[in-house]
Amino acid sequence: MSYPKELWENTHIEHKTYPVQLFRNRSGEVKPNDCILYLHWHEHFEIIIMRQGSALFHIDSRPYVANVGDVLIIPGGGLHVGYALRYEEVVFDCLVFNSSLFNDWVHDPVHAQFVAPYLEGRVQFPVKPADHDELFPAYYPMLQQVIEEVNAKRPAYQLIAKSQLHALFTLLSRTFLPQQAASKVNEPYSANRDRFKQLIRIIETSLDTKLTVEQAAAKVNLNPYHFCKLFKKLTGRTFIEYVNVSRMNEAERLLRDTDLTVTEIAGKVGCDNPNYFTKLYKQYKGTTPSQTRRK
Repeated sequence: MSYPKELWENTHIEHKTYPVQLFRNRSGEVKPNDCILYLHWHEHFEIIIMRQGSALFHIDSRPYVANVGDVLIIPGGGLHVGYALRYEEVVFDCLVFNSSLFNDWVHDPVHAQFVAPYLEGRVQFPVKPADHDELFPAYYPMLQQVIEEVNAKRPAYQLIAKSQLHALFTLLSRTFLPQQAASKVNEPYSANRDRFKQLIRIIETSLDTKLTVEQAAAKVNLNPYHFCKLFKKLTGRTFIEYVNVSRMNEAERLLRDTDLTVTEIAGKVGCDNPNYFTKLYKQYKGTTPSQTRRK
């Protein structure tokens, strides 16, 4: 499981010419409601393939349960976060790629008609296509081939990954574009998501800064009541819960990776009272700071 700032709005893709990357996310024994994928977004598309366990992902404010074998498609710019559902190990692959991977087809009129609308965000695939089209699982071998090629990095693997992903998008478009055109579904990216991006940056990079609900609401030009409702809808957690989880995740990292004292770490994550910090840490991590350090 990656530290949130590593993925946040700057997901590393190794080759600019062939912008496609595979990330294997493995969380050890987790408990219900543990965060397994930190809230983040990036300009790239992301396909999540569940390998082990189950999870609840919030993607642009909507919840999706994913079990072994399920596939979720996250549009470029989509805000997403994931939580465990049970006491178990959770493993999932994230296949991340940029729409520029398909620039070679930009002047192709068929590409412009069927694939470009999705790449440009004018329309979006269903996040969980199998719920809308029973044929979608038949395309899973294409995804598996992409993953195997990106993982093994055999000669010209980029071309195979690129061609298979483009074929996948074309097949999905063949299914969903007529339905979306007929119903005039042309859903833009969530405006609410974009309003919250800067606030989330402040939360995760200034953990020692005290931020009240009223102050946070003012930063996104909402009254506190509507702010709390929207924040919970986008992240799956209340504002206070999200701040506390972010602080305790950072505290856990500092306990494992530094020699700072518990009191010093408490101060770095915005807890002036070490006793309160210990109580909060145990509430969210199920153990004390001292026990984490001994491990």
